[in-house]
Amino acid sequence: MKRLVLSIILITFAFPSLSGDEAGFKSIFNGKDLTGWDGDPRFWSVRDGAITGQTTEDNPTEHNTFVIWRQGEVDDFILRFSYKIVGGNSGVQYRSREVDPWVIAGYQGDYEAGDTYSGINYDEKGRGILAQRGQKTRIEPDGEVKVEETFGDTKELQSHIKKEDWNEYEVIAKRNHLIHKINGQTMSEVTDDHEAELEFIGLLAFQLHAGPPMSMQIKDVRLKRLPLEDRKKLVLVAGNPSHSLGEHEFPAGIFAIKNALADVEEVLAADYYGGWPEDPTAFDNADTILFYMDGGSGHPVIQGERRKNLDALMDRGVGMVCVHYAVEVPKDKGGEEFKKWIGGYYETHYSINPHWTAEIEVNDAHPVGRGVKPFTVNDEWYFNMRFRPEMKDVTPILTATPPDDKRATEAAKAHPGREEILAWATERENGGRGFGFTGGHFHRGWGDENFRKVVLNALLWTAHGEVPDGGVQSDLTKEELNGRLRGRTAQK
Repeated sequence: MKRLVLSIILITFAFPSLSGDEAGFKSIFNGKDLTGWDGDPRFWSVRDGAITGQTTEDNPTEHNTFVIWRQGEVDDFILRFSYKIVGGNSGVQYRSREVDPWVIAGYQGDYEAGDTYSGINYDEKGRGILAQRGQKTRIEPDGEVKVEETFGDTKELQSHIKKEDWNEYEVIAKRNHLIHKINGQTMSEVTDDHEAELEFIGLLAFQLHAGPPMSMQIKDVRLKRLPLEDRKKLVLVAGNPSHSLGEHEFPAGIFAIKNALADVEEVLAADYYGGWPEDPTAFDNADTILFYMDGGSGHPVIQGERRKNLDALMDRGVGMVCVHYAVEVPKDKGGEEFKKWIGGYYETHYSINPHWTAEIEVNDAHPVGRGVKPFTVNDEWYFNMRFRPEMKDVTPILTATPPDDKRATEAAKAHPGREEILAWATERENGGRGFGFTGGHFHRGWGDENFRKVVLNALLWTAHGEVPDGGVQSDLTKEELNGRLRGRTAQK
């Protein structure tokens, strides 16, 4: 610990806002190139280890243009970065949305080469200034901006900012409470009660302003996610699609699940695609994580250090939901962890995965089964899973009796006529919860209300949310259901 003292003193001297430690912060810019970031290459590059945006008389931008972090979205967080600006105006966008390519709308922490706007809260392409520098404001439900307190003189606050030099910016976003700091000085504070415009999750980006030539540089970009206080954070991870069209459509399935959760006020869902989140903070404030992807020896969960990292999350009480092929891992590489995390798994040569039409019974005494009616769906329903010994703390949720000619493994043939478990819930000794669901081979299953509801219920339950008496209600349009299908193949 003593070896860190000098470094901490030096860092604090250079950037006074670094009060306290950097625990929980993760870098989201590698200092080398724009990996993970996306901006118009006419204006954005990396120079001297910094994201650099520049316009010139010969290369102006006709409108405000942005470099966007593409690895994730931000919800409740603390963001820290260093900036230097020469000429013009800029800002950091957060919880924002892309309205055109490289054009962003939403909350902005402003900074400029001038003396007026650095630190204000500005709603880009929206409500305009939400708080001037030195103001603590509240945005009323009707959109009126009310100044609750003036805590600093704008000229005195400006004196803490170094012209054409490096400054440290900090944004704190916690629910509807937004704070901007520069070099340790609070510049503005907003409480946004304007529900029609309030955003809880969205894109992170940096702005290059239209107008006279300017240059702006950003480095040391660090993000720390904060636990959500009044909602449950659900992280949905899609593997790359495989098999024929309409089968193993993992991105389309995650897209449908997120849309089904859109009106559930108790949750906030973040979706990731491509097999594994590139966002290093993806799971940091998760209450539960859903994996929907190809499994077996190539299962993304068991690669590299991921088992170890996930085990630490599970020990912390984070929930886990695995859907279809994602319940399968090798016995000697993930099997024991899956029994611990979700209560069981698909074991090759022991479990079986036939296609059959299951007439499904539901355990509606368990919260995951609430509001789910018995249903019939043709799918690749797995069974004869490898569960914890004596089914310790494992509760069957969906069951059905397959035809005996579907019992192809010797272990499955040993139980002719037996009712099989197709989905189950588990509780861990530390209070964490898990859920396994073996359906989901065909994308069309997500169009069945009961099929969908049991997974939505499981997400809420594993996150330690309260599942309503009738279960999680959802209605999906065809676009919401099929929007990310390969080739946008219509599913009947």
